[in-house]
Amino acid sequence: MIQRWKPNVTVAAVIERKGRFLVVEEETDEGLRFNQPAGHLEAGESLVEAVAREAVEETAHPFTPEYLVGIYLWPRPQGDITYLRFAFGGLAGEEIAGRTLDTGIVRAVWMTFDELRATRERHRSPLIMQCVEDWLAGRRHGLDILHCYN
Repeated sequence: MIQRWKPNVTVAAVIERKGRFLVVEEETDEGLRFNQPAGHLEAGESLVEAVAREAVEETAHPFTPEYLVGIYLWPRPQGDITYLRFAFGGLAGEEIAGRTLDTGIVRAVWMTFDELRATRERHRSPLIMQCVEDWLAGRRHGLDILHCYN
């Protein structure tokens, strides 16, 4: 029998405001790590719906995706999981007061590019800096490039 391989499809929000990026500090098996608001695509939702959901769940900031920043394939060095990440840029609304963050999320924090670069050893993956660098380089693709058939 042929064993089928499938990457884990994830979405991430690249949110910049006044030179700062909204990231989350989260609990992982390797300790506290920084990541973009991100998570897995769930059955029945589009990529755009998934990133809006994940962003508000992890940061308490409503997120409106406006662009596809990039698509990234990253096999973890441990060799156990490969992620296929769709990163979106867009606008975040004001924080929803009193909203509880997802389990495992310690806090949402706004960080400058230099602060992100200085904490690289605490990043969940190299995709964090790559997505930010792509955003700063002006990589923005219209959402009309995506097609979702339900």
